[in-house]
Amino acid sequence: MHRLAMTAAVLAAFAALPAVAQEGNWMVRGRVVNLNMKNSATQGQGSVVTAAALPSDGITVSDKTIPEVDITYFFSRNIAAELILTVPQRHNVAITKGVAAQSSLGSFKELPPTLLLQYHFMPDSTFRPYVGLGVNYTKISSVNLRSNIAAIGQLDLDNSSTGLAFQGGFDIRLDKQLFLNVDVKKIQIRTDVKQVNNGEKISSLKLDPWAVGVGLGWRF
Repeated sequence: MHRLAMTAAVLAAFAALPAVAQEGNWMVRGRVVNLNMKNSATQGQGSVVTAAALPSDGITVSDKTIPEVDITYFFSRNIAAELILTVPQRHNVAITKGVAAQSSLGSFKELPPTLLLQYHFMPDSTFRPYVGLGVNYTKISSVNLRSNIAAIGQLDLDNSSTGLAFQGGFDIRLDKQLFLNVDVKKIQIRTDVKQVNNGEKISSLKLDPWAVGVGLGWRF
């Protein structure tokens, strides 16, 4: 009887302790992200005249600052999956070298949703670093590229790209559910540049941007 009374007293004492808030499995972040394009290329199978007029390393795609929303689900305290979303982004294209050099070749749009699997190192601390590895699928549309050189004429791009994505970043807890986020990703985005009139590939273009973002996250 005495032991039963002591057990009841201990249980009552624990019940009287303040409840510890449990963080939810979902987190939504909003970021402002700068895309810094690598702009590396190799020459395609175009004619000698085309290669001389438009060297592959002369094609440049503009950098861009974009809004980004990502949705994260925590499978456990350390393991999470993050889906990164934005709206189609327009990039300007220029030719910086060769006879065909022109400050504005035209533009195209790209939509790059990315899915990453993350590991969070210190999930209970104020400072919470993480790394991620995943896959990117980029949809390329609204291609409007035309050279001033008649022999080159209108150009086109592949309509999609699939590649790896690498990520590192951290969250800093500001409040019960509010976090400051800093995030860096390297994303593989690649496409072929082709002449519309004959289908010849002028260049294999590696955009492979660094995506550096800052934003806020809400855990629930």
